Amino acid sequence: MIPLRDDNPRRGVPIVTLALIAANVAVFLYQVSLGPAAEKRLLYSMALIPAELTRGIDVGAPTLHPVWLTLFTSMFLHGSWMHLLGNMLYLWIFGDNIEALFGRAKYLLFYLACGIAAMLAHVAANPGSMVPALGASGAIAGVLGAYAVKFPGARVYTLLFIFPFIQTVALPALILLGFWFVYQVLLGAFSLVPGAGGAGVAFFAHIGGFIAGMVLASVLAPRRWRSVWE
Repeated sequence: MIPLRDDNPRRGVPIVTLALIAANVAVFLYQVSLGPAAEKRLLYSMALIPAELTRGIDVGAPTLHPVWLTLFTSMFLHGSWMHLLGNMLYLWIFGDNIEALFGRAKYLLFYLACGIAAMLAHVAANPGSMVPALGASGAIAGVLGAYAVKFPGARVYTLLFIFPFIQTVALPALILLGFWFVYQVLLGAFSLVPGAGGAGVAFFAHIGGFIAGMVLASVLAPRRWRSVWE
């Protein structure tokens, strides 16, 4: 399933969401401008490597110090154009309403807090991993969690692939995002099976970010918005 747009009216210009998208794109353009060898060094330096946090070692290249800063810097790195574009699509569709919900300054702090919570969840699930974890998906998962809590009935126009047919359907946000979350939980649980592998996806970062977004939206967002889509 690929979300295309929602029918939740935009309230003002989502300046912070646009700035986050621009920052992610700019960092990725810088990454690819370095060439393969230098880009690899950058990723090993600024991406989150769980073993560097839990064991105090450097993996692959000298790491940014203090090492906990990689909880932040890893949010703005991506592994490929598809990785970047997929994340930015979700941020564009769902971020504007959450920005309006919180207000710009609080939304930025919310986004960063969800990203850090997501990376900590990944470390907790994979404490000895020496594989760099990177991408905005953990922070964006927080945006999805907040959206599911605050706008559960908003319709999201979604591209469905039901072989051999492709069609667009309007799904309630709670159904679409609930399915997404359950999918992450199932694949995350499967990735813990010895020898199963995780296909290079930080499922527990998605899970942690989504839960953080749900909790923060429930606690911090204005109550008067709760009834908009309920």
